[in-house]
Amino acid sequence: MASAQFASFKVPEIVNEPMRSYAPGSPERKALQEALAQMEKELPFEVPCIVNGKEVRTGKLAKQPMPWDHANHLCTYHEADQATVASAIEGALAAKAEWEALPWNDRAAIFLKAADLVSGKYRYKLMAATILGQGKNTWQAEIDAAAELSDFLRFGVQYVEELYSIQPPKNSSGSWNRVEYRPLEGFVFAVSPFNFTAIGGNLPGAPALVANTIVWKPSPAATYSNYIVYKIFEEAGIPPGVIQFIPGPPAEVVAQVIAHPEFAALHFTGSTFVFKKLWKDIAANLDNYKSYPRIVGETGGKNFHLIHPSAEVKNAVLQTVRGAFEYQGQKCSALSRLYVPSSAWNGFKEQLLTEVAKLKVGPPQDWTNFIGPVIGRPAYDKIIGYIKKAKDAGGEVLIGGSGDDSKGYFVQPTVILTKDPKSVTMVEEIFGPVLTVYVYDDKDYEKTLELIDTSTAYGLTGSIFASDRKALIHASAKLRNAAGNVYYNEKCTGAVVGQQPFGGARASGTNDKAGSISIYYRFVSARSIKENFVGLEDFSYPSNLV
Repeated sequence: MASAQFASFKVPEIVNEPMRSYAPGSPERKALQEALAQMEKELPFEVPCIVNGKEVRTGKLAKQPMPWDHANHLCTYHEADQATVASAIEGALAAKAEWEALPWNDRAAIFLKAADLVSGKYRYKLMAATILGQGKNTWQAEIDAAAELSDFLRFGVQYVEELYSIQPPKNSSGSWNRVEYRPLEGFVFAVSPFNFTAIGGNLPGAPALVANTIVWKPSPAATYSNYIVYKIFEEAGIPPGVIQFIPGPPAEVVAQVIAHPEFAALHFTGSTFVFKKLWKDIAANLDNYKSYPRIVGETGGKNFHLIHPSAEVKNAVLQTVRGAFEYQGQKCSALSRLYVPSSAWNGFKEQLLTEVAKLKVGPPQDWTNFIGPVIGRPAYDKIIGYIKKAKDAGGEVLIGGSGDDSKGYFVQPTVILTKDPKSVTMVEEIFGPVLTVYVYDDKDYEKTLELIDTSTAYGLTGSIFASDRKALIHASAKLRNAAGNVYYNEKCTGAVVGQQPFGGARASGTNDKAGSISIYYRFVSARSIKENFVGLEDFSYPSNLV
């Protein structure tokens, strides 16, 4: 039963988590070094499933290899079996009534505490797990596991407070209208990716914040960092059963979950191919469900930088290096296709190759390395395969083009020049440190805009570089549907919660804008309530009178 509420509460002012520099000699560098050393000393860890707040060890074990040292693994985890998945679903449904009845201020307090645990007590442990297990360097881990995860949790509380305050503006005489934002009927299934620990927290966290209960399947390649996130939620006070943590074989777990009649929503980040398959499978089960499931997904991208002849070249080059090669290009927003005018190409090329040659590749815990490993064997083989396809199709490798998988899965940052704007690496998502350049004739600028808009199925992010304001406006209008996040004179990656709501359409997802109020609408089912204070004295209308 819900406890009494005697006041309307205002959440604390929310600001973005300050980034720490990790400069030589800084206390944060020392603290992270100690966390990394401790974690490397203690690994491999054992990760159970967590169902109804209790550890479940199925005995069906899988490993999370470290991509920079694939002979060793960060953790061994118990894969959820059929009985465990069934128990998780039933437990989530059983926990629903009490979680829904918890007053909003208490739910908000749990998530604000979780944010403080992420940014404080567990900051360096969570970063260490992300560095060792997912191959991020320090800066990328700070952006992700510390800052963005904290921001998702804190801004989420602010957005839900705003959502709940949105009420009907009009009331007829003698009545009062109001709206309650109910959680969905049933449970939410969260399927999170390897590449952002923050997304691992946000996919179950966002629907839970609006009183849903969640079955969460983390990525096999991010199991340990996601397990720490689960333990943070637990320490913050989320009751048993509200979030069920079930690592396991994707196909089997997903099939069992979406077959359940109480399946209410999918919250997904991953590949376009998998998302489309899930959508079809959900559609095939539609007659089994109690209600129409909500489907929320953020998937792939084939993101662009367009360089206008008026662009400031040095900025465009440096932004391109960051956009294409941060975290080895393993971001759905990563730059992978670049359009440069012929009038600027020679100078642009010289600067680009000079800067890319400076990028140091190696283990992520080495402070001097900008580029770490790609996540695993399938990713490595796919990326090397795409480079070969590009060369076979006549593409010229300007720099990079090779890899070394002897100890870790390292791919050199690669720039390919193509004469075919619809060549394979200009059209298909690679998810690695590979950038393909097409040099367009200045007089074909309009045709190039058309190419950018139509040559891929995706519509996630893109950047326009120009000093000419008219050029920015014109390109932005022509490319209105080519990207859900567009940037002017800025790289196409790095959306910040509370600043740039993130998401794309077309084959890139449902564009429900993580990091904004929009995402929370998808996990509530509104109910309108009208209360009448003055009874009718007669059923007839005034127009019936004679």
